[in-house]
Amino acid sequence: MHTPSTPVSDSNSPEHGHEHSKAAPEKIALNPDAKGDQQTTLRITGMDCADEVAALEQVLRPLKGVREVRVNLMGGKVTLAHDKSVTAAQLISAIATTGMKATPDGGNPEDLESAKRMRQIAVSLSGLSLGLGMLSEWLNFGPVWIADVAYGIAIIAGGWLTAPKAWRALQRRSLDMNVLMTVAVSGALVIQQWSEGAAVTFLFALSELLEAFTLARARKAVQALMQLTPETALLKDGETFREVPVAEVAVGATIAVKSGARIPLDGEVLKGNSAVNQAPITGESMPVEKKPGDGVFAGTINGSGSLEVRTTKASTDSTIAKIIHLVEEAQSQKAPSQRFVDVFARYYTPAVMVAAVLVMLLPPLLFGGAWFTWFYRGLVLLVIACPCALVISTPVSVVSGLTAMARRGVLIKGGAVLEAVGKLKALCMDKTGTLTEGKPRVTKVITVNSKDESMVIRIAAAIDTHSEHPLAQAIVAYANDKKVEFPRSENYQALDGRGAEADLYGHRYFVGNHRLAHELGVCSSEIEEQLAAIEADALSVVVVGHRPHGDCKGEVLGILAVGDAMRANAPAAIAALHRAGLTKIVMLSGDNQRTASAIAKQCGIDEAHGDLLPDQKIERVKALLAELKYVGMIGDGVNDAPAMAAASVGIAMGGAGTDTAIETADMALMQDDLSMVVEAIVLGRRTVGIIQFNIAFALALKAIFLVLALLGHASLWLAILADTGATLLVILNALRLLSGATHFK
Repeated sequence: MHTPSTPVSDSNSPEHGHEHSKAAPEKIALNPDAKGDQQTTLRITGMDCADEVAALEQVLRPLKGVREVRVNLMGGKVTLAHDKSVTAAQLISAIATTGMKATPDGGNPEDLESAKRMRQIAVSLSGLSLGLGMLSEWLNFGPVWIADVAYGIAIIAGGWLTAPKAWRALQRRSLDMNVLMTVAVSGALVIQQWSEGAAVTFLFALSELLEAFTLARARKAVQALMQLTPETALLKDGETFREVPVAEVAVGATIAVKSGARIPLDGEVLKGNSAVNQAPITGESMPVEKKPGDGVFAGTINGSGSLEVRTTKASTDSTIAKIIHLVEEAQSQKAPSQRFVDVFARYYTPAVMVAAVLVMLLPPLLFGGAWFTWFYRGLVLLVIACPCALVISTPVSVVSGLTAMARRGVLIKGGAVLEAVGKLKALCMDKTGTLTEGKPRVTKVITVNSKDESMVIRIAAAIDTHSEHPLAQAIVAYANDKKVEFPRSENYQALDGRGAEADLYGHRYFVGNHRLAHELGVCSSEIEEQLAAIEADALSVVVVGHRPHGDCKGEVLGILAVGDAMRANAPAAIAALHRAGLTKIVMLSGDNQRTASAIAKQCGIDEAHGDLLPDQKIERVKALLAELKYVGMIGDGVNDAPAMAAASVGIAMGGAGTDTAIETADMALMQDDLSMVVEAIVLGRRTVGIIQFNIAFALALKAIFLVLALLGHASLWLAILADTGATLLVILNALRLLSGATHFK
C-alpha cells in the first residue's frame, strides 16, 4: 500500500532488470518539467468510466508540480508523481471539482459505501416514480399533472448526479456522456415529452449503477487476493509466542503457524512437517509436503501439522505482495483494443452531437420538414451517441482475464500482454528447467588425459562453485556426494553460452560445452567420438581441461556426462499447445545440437536449435517475429532475459520464490508447469474473442439505431434502453472470464 507523498525511484533504472515497455503501466504526462520525486496514491469514489478519467486529467494538469498521473479505472485509484510543492490536500481538492471524491489509499471505506447507498436510493426512487407516472397515464387516474409530477420526480432523482457532472464538463469545454444525456432530457422537456425524458433519465442512471456494480465485482476479484494473508502472526518471544501485526515481524524472526491456518509471511521451515496448500500462489491443485529447510509463502494454507518458520521477507516484500502490486499495476495498463476504443469514442461522441444538431436544423430549414419531428429525431441521435457499452467492455474483459489467471498461479502483466498471449502463433523455449526438471545430475565421469577421476571432479567443482547455473550446481553437488574436497578457484570468468574458466594451482583451467572445446582447439577424433556417444543419449557434456596459453597447447582432462530428466507432462503440454493454435514450437538451447534434437523428438517439438549463444537466441526469436509477428519465449527470467525481451511475450517458469522471474518477465508461471502456458493462451484467446465481439456488438447496435433514428423508427426511451441493455450484456459477457477461467479443455 502506498502512502501519500512517498519518495519514488526511477522505474527505468538499470537495477529494475530489462525494460518491457509492452508491460509498463499506462501513464498520462501532465507537466514534464515537474520533478515528480514524490508519489501519492488516492482512492476515487465515483470513477466508473472513461469520462471521469478525462475529467481527472483536465483538473490535474493546471497543477504545475504534478508530473504525471496513472489512472487505474478498474482499481478505482489514481497514482500521481509530483514535487514537494503539491500536497495530498491540494490533489484531493482539485479532484473534488469533478464531482468525484478522493481519499488516501487505505482510508475509510465508509464514504464509498455511503455514496453507493445514496445512488441506489436515487435510482430506485427514479424508477418507482417513472412507474407510477406511466401507470397513472395509462389508467387515466386523476388529473394529468399527477403523471407529470411523478415524471418530474423521476427526472430529479435520476439526474441529481448526471446534471452536475454535465455542468462541470461544460465548464471544462468537454462533451461527455453526462452532457449528452442532460441535453437530450432537457430537449424532451422542451417539447413536452415528460414521460420520455423521465425514461431516459432513469435508464441512464440505471445503466451507470449497473456499470458501477459490475466494476465493483471485478475490483473485488482483485481485492480478494489482498485478503489471502492474515493480519497477525504468532511471533516467538523467548520460549513463548505472542500475536503481533505482520508489519511488526522482522526478517529473520521465528513465527508459529498452527494447523489449518494461513501462513502470514514468506519464510523457511525450522521445525515441523506438514502439507501446505499453495494454490493461492502457484495454482497447484494438490498440497505440497513441507519439512525443515523448505520454503513457504505468505497466503498459503497450512495442513494438519504445526510449523515453526523463520521469516525471509517483510510483509511488503512477500511473493503475494508482489503479485498483488503487479496485478494492480497491470490493470492501469491499456490494451491495444482499449486504446482504439478510447480514440474512437473521443471523435465519435462530438461527431454524433454535430450530426444531431444538423438533423434538427437542416430538414426543416432546407426541405420544409416538421420542426417537432426532426428535433425529436435529433434528440434520439444524442442518446445514441452515448458510448457506454463500447468504452466499458474492454477494461472489464481485461481485468477479468488478468484476475482469473492470477488465481490460477499465472501472473500476466497487463492488458497488452494478455492480448498478445491470445494472439501467439509461435513459442520458443529453453530446454533446461522448461522441458526438463532443471535438476541435472552427473551420471558418468570419463578421464581422458588424466588418470585421476577425482582430480577432474575437483577442478570442475572448484570452477563451478562460483556459478548458479544448474549444470554447475550439479557438478558441485556430485563432488560433495563423492566427498571430493576442492578449493575455491580464482579469477573466475563466465563465458556466455559456453562455460567458464578460472585459475587453480597456478594454471588456467576451463569447464565448458562441446562448442568451447572446439573454440579452444583441444578436441581430437577420440574425444569427438566420446562426446557424440554421450550426446546421442540425450545427455549434456561438460568438458574439463587445461586452457591453452603461451607455449602450452592445452588439453582435455576429462568429460562429465550430465543428465536432466524430462518433465513428465512435457509431451502432453506440447501437444496441448499445438491444439491451442500454435503453428510452431521451437527449442532454443545452449546445449549441444544432438541433445537438443533428442529431447525435441521425445517432446514433439517442431524445431530444435542447439549450441546457441544468448545473442543467437535473440536472432532466432527475431526471425520468427518477422515470419509470424506474435512469438512467445519461455525461459528462467535471468539467463534468457534478452531473448524474452525480444519476444512479443516473455514467460518465466517457476516465478514463486524467484523475484527476478516476476520482475523481468511479461508473464510468470508461479509453478514449474508448462501446462499453465496452455491455460494462459486459451484464456488470452477467449479474452481477445470477447473483446472483439463486445466492440463489434456495440458498434453494430449504434449503427442500427442511427439508421432507425433517421428513419423515425426509434424513440428516446427505446434508444437509451438499447444502450443500457448493451452495456449490461457486454459487461456480463466479460465477467464470464472470471467464472469460467478455470475450465480449460
